[in-house]
Amino acid sequence: MPLTDDQQREIDAVRAGRAETARPTVPALEALLARALPVLDHGFVRVVDYMGDDAAVVQAARVSYGRGTKRVSEDAGLIRYLMRHRHSTPFEMCEIKFHVKLPIFVARQWIRHRTANVNEYSARYSVMDREFYIPDAAHLAAQSATNRQGRGDVLGPDEAAEVLRTLRDDAARCHDHYLAMLNEDEAGQPRDPSRAGLARELARMNLTLNTYTQWYWKTDLHNLLGFLALRADAHAQYEIRAYAEAMLGVLDAWVPLTAAAFRDYRLGAVTLSAPMLAVVRRMLAGEAVAPRDSGLSSREWAELQAALTGG
Repeated sequence: MPLTDDQQREIDAVRAGRAETARPTVPALEALLARALPVLDHGFVRVVDYMGDDAAVVQAARVSYGRGTKRVSEDAGLIRYLMRHRHSTPFEMCEIKFHVKLPIFVARQWIRHRTANVNEYSARYSVMDREFYIPDAAHLAAQSATNRQGRGDVLGPDEAAEVLRTLRDDAARCHDHYLAMLNEDEAGQPRDPSRAGLARELARMNLTLNTYTQWYWKTDLHNLLGFLALRADAHAQYEIRAYAEAMLGVLDAWVPLTAAAFRDYRLGAVTLSAPMLAVVRRMLAGEAVAPRDSGLSSREWAELQAALTGG
């Protein structure tokens, strides 16, 4: 169950209430408001609030560019122009706030995107839940031999089973010790009323990084696209990519014109360096360009070939 009973009651109350507003709304996103979209084994993403839509992007662009945009007759055409030429400020006019439940190690990777307002569950104030991310065996892989921050071949069944046992046992043992240091049981009651437990801000250091945390994450559309461009990419770590893919679905519902342009010009596109572009021009002119005389490093040559062949 990704939501606690208290969270579910709060969400039900929000969805049961209705408030009139004069501001633009997006029916497809309204339908997703407060709904928890499951991610991984215990995580979720849910939209708490938002401001703006595709029309807000267009409106902002026409104010900032003035009469020059009058030759762009359709909103989709203008949005695609803005995306293609990396104009950012019109997309900053829209904002969205998410409630996210995620493993601590994913949160520490996610927080590297320093372009949002974040408020995280406080383990100094509250006791952490006994919930841990345990990956599927299909996602347990050896260290890549060519990429220091990536995965290689999937582990065999016996190795995977041993890793899963270790992850479960370590997480459970550390959480048991965490509660013992707090002098609390699973229900939050004192185990021994005659003694004080260790301060929560100290006991939390014993928790494993696959423990789940939660936060509110608010950002504008431009910075959301920057996050998704990196984290929805096939090269991103699987666990954070799972969250990005759920958020892509939210993007489709919220700003469909922007989402389509983003998929075409950012997510499904590649950037060529000047030397790479020079090689492509030589190829188009009919020259057979070999790696040794391309002027590219071996890695850049491989990246160019992958971009041209889809490999």
